[in-house]
Amino acid sequence: MRKFNFVKMHGLGNDFMIVEDGGFTAKEYASLARGACQRRWSVGADGLVVLQDSSPADFRMRFFNPDGSEAGMCGNALRCVARYMHQRKGGSQFSVETGSGIQEVEILPGGWVKVNMGFPEWDSKKVPVTGESRRVVNEAIEVEGTRLEFTSLSMGNPHGVIFVGNLEETPWERWGELMEWHPCFPEGVNVEFVQVINPELVETRVWERGAGATLACGSGACAVAVAGVYQGKLVSPVEVRLPGGPLRITWAPGENVYMEGPAEEAYRGEIDTDKIMVTA
Repeated sequence: MRKFNFVKMHGLGNDFMIVEDGGFTAKEYASLARGACQRRWSVGADGLVVLQDSSPADFRMRFFNPDGSEAGMCGNALRCVARYMHQRKGGSQFSVETGSGIQEVEILPGGWVKVNMGFPEWDSKKVPVTGESRRVVNEAIEVEGTRLEFTSLSMGNPHGVIFVGNLEETPWERWGELMEWHPCFPEGVNVEFVQVINPELVETRVWERGAGATLACGSGACAVAVAGVYQGKLVSPVEVRLPGGPLRITWAPGENVYMEGPAEEAYRGEIDTDKIMVTA
């Protein structure tokens, strides 16, 4: 019998199960994620976060989606692990090694967490996304017979941003699911559907690769702001309003992207991994 202590945390309702490294293999953590993230049947979460030692940073964060796939980055999870480390070790600034590089996080005086998300990656080969040019902006895609235009970039994971006139009239969940593994995204994609309220405020819905519809997505909010500012639709800083609440994103061309938002602990517990792991 192998047991893990865990902390359940969330950023705007985007919830994660955080554990410290137990010496498992990546395959075993993927199995644990598939079992533990099942809602109603288990703890339930939008992802499993594993904290490990790191030599180039204060610690390493590995992120596993509910389907067991490992993602290089998760902005909301970064804020949660910053809050977790602040509660455990004190301090207000941390460097975090992720699958997409080292990120800098800071606990702000008001309780929000600020994350330096680094530079947006536009190169279509690195996102990755197929397209006519190296920078995919307003590229046409057909979904269920409807022509949509998307802008694609990476914020440590691939994103496809689609601006729409009215979210309430947009079947974004169905379209997001169809786009997640569309042939033009070789490694899948997170899809953001965006309605501009004014140049500094947008309403956004996210279909996350490996997780489906989520209440919030930090890297997705960054992709939305970057795509909007780049196209002249938005002015930084941008408030990205998600079902779980707002995030504040700051970006100017040629600079790093900064995300600010809350992170809270929900509860703590213990799991028996022999009972919860799912291999299929």
